[in-house]
Parts: sequence; C-alpha cells; structure tokens
Amino acid sequence: MRKHSRIEEEKRTVEQMIRLYCRHREGNEELCGSCRQLLEYAHARLSRCPFGEKKKTCRKCPVHCYKPEMKRRIGEVMKYAGPRMLLHHPVSALKHMWREQFV
Repeated sequence: MRKHSRIEEEKRTVEQMIRLYCRHREGNEELCGSCRQLLEYAHARLSRCPFGEKKKTCRKCPVHCYKPEMKRRIGEVMKYAGPRMLLHHPVSALKHMWREQFV
C-alpha cells in the first residue's frame, strides 16, 4: 500500500470537495470553468506551501496565502461540501478532521 504525501492528500481532499460542490450545488456533471479555476488555484497554493509535509490544515495555518476572492470562494465550497464529505468521501473527511484536531 503506497503512502501518499501530505500535500497529495490535501490536493485530493480539496478536489473531492470542489467536485462535490460543483456537482450537487451547481448541478454540473463535470467541473465548470469557475470550479476548475478554483481547483487549479488551490493545487498551486498547496504545491507552494512553505510548510510542505509538516503543514497543518489551512484553517490553522498562520500564513494566509489565498487572495481574498479565492478565499471567499473556497470558504463557500468548504461550508457546503465539508459536512457532506462524511457521506461521499468518509475516509478523506475523517483524516482531515483528525488532522485538524490533533496534528
């Protein structure tokens, strides 16, 4: 079983959340242009995270690297998709919750 890096896992989780939001909230089967742009932005931010593999969840991070508009958009996605992740992607949701509380 291959262990994924912390950054890879964060990227996968944020992608799951954005896809869930786009599909259920906006009614799109595939990512719309706006959600694709947000996903690319989020992946770019994670790739450049100064904390690398020792990063905390973004909510607990002392460095706020998102532009205000992107921060608003990702906040909207997380507010909608966060609770629903337990139903659609329970393993990712539980890992994220664990890290937010204990890491």
